[in-house]
Amino acid sequence: MSQLIPPHGGKGLTVCLLEGADLDAEKKKAEGFQKVSISPRVKGDLIMIGIGGFSPLTGFMTKADWKGVCENFLTADGTFWPVPVMLDVTADEAGAVKEGDEIALYDSEGDEIMATMKVTEKFEMTEADKKWECEKVYMGEGTPTAEEFWKIAKDDHPGVQMVMNQGAFCLAGPVKVLSEGEYPTKYAGIYQRPAESRKIFEERGWKEVAALQLRNPMHRSHEYLAKIAIEVCDGAFIHSLVGNLKPGDIPAEVRVKCIDVLVKNYFVEDKVVQGGYPLDMRYAGPREGLLHAAFRQNYGCSRMIIGRDHAGVGDFYGMFEAQTIFDKIPAPAGEGKALLCTPLKIDWTFYCYKCDGMASLRTCPHTKEDRVLLSGTMLRKGLSEGTDLPDHFGRDEVLDILREYYSGLTEKVEIKTHSAATGE
Repeated sequence: MSQLIPPHGGKGLTVCLLEGADLDAEKKKAEGFQKVSISPRVKGDLIMIGIGGFSPLTGFMTKADWKGVCENFLTADGTFWPVPVMLDVTADEAGAVKEGDEIALYDSEGDEIMATMKVTEKFEMTEADKKWECEKVYMGEGTPTAEEFWKIAKDDHPGVQMVMNQGAFCLAGPVKVLSEGEYPTKYAGIYQRPAESRKIFEERGWKEVAALQLRNPMHRSHEYLAKIAIEVCDGAFIHSLVGNLKPGDIPAEVRVKCIDVLVKNYFVEDKVVQGGYPLDMRYAGPREGLLHAAFRQNYGCSRMIIGRDHAGVGDFYGMFEAQTIFDKIPAPAGEGKALLCTPLKIDWTFYCYKCDGMASLRTCPHTKEDRVLLSGTMLRKGLSEGTDLPDHFGRDEVLDILREYYSGLTEKVEIKTHSAATGE
């Protein structure tokens, strides 16, 4: 009997990825289906549905699911879920599909058929619907009114841009996933299915596992967060996003090299597991923190490390809004319907010269001038512009890897700083 936290939803891991004879048969059937292209974001969501990462979801959401998730954090059947998981299509594609059809979903970039789907519902997403979703899911304490939010969101929030650029219709229904795309080969040894990470944790005898979400290279603050988690749990799962990021973010293969050198030199290796997952960032701040906890529960993690400005972008969210949201979400009755993975809330961490070590606002009595304020944004900005980084910002071995990466870039993307990164 596993000691690990059960998957979200009360149905075990709902795996929709076909293998063997079932896969061969469905691929043959898919050749005769209407083809519908999917975006990179939808592709990542689809793979997560396939491998059980989005348990208990077995397909794309209905309009009732969408409305319930946006408004109340609940799908139509009353299960907690924090962000919509939608299949958007153009008006032309929607016109070629009717409810009851079976369709083939293909990767618009790689022209590979990724899945088949039974269309149970087709519905329009108007401009007003999209704006309502953005205000419910992407608007935070940094822009407390809709007027303030829309002044900057269309230009500066990549998640809002993603929603507003979606097709005019959505299709809902269960899927049969045929491929994990490039992830098993491109990120061999890092990319994992939830069943695989759970097996590793069980083999190590772990019960309490804390997940560290990474979209930036590990600097000293990330390292400190992981070590705090190891002190209070059986181990840490350093779980990197290997899907798409916004321009200027550092590619996954570079970040993985940084983690490898850190784990090798600065961690007790059998207390750490490194993994990768295939989603694109939504930059939904607090809501995305909840999503991270929901799917980390499926990977076997009972705690989700939530620090400063988790999954944020710009100044859209309060510095610790991704922590406080966990205290406000519903706890629906029914087996598995509530979120069980709990936050490990950690204050703003930094290196303090006077403390002579890593510290946080809870433990350090000194002033801002005594501290090296650590953030992925500041790290990327400094490296991109070739400026010297303060002592103790990152481990030398990591900074060497990053400097080599930046020296090879022919085009630089301007990195904007914001108050959550600078402490202003």
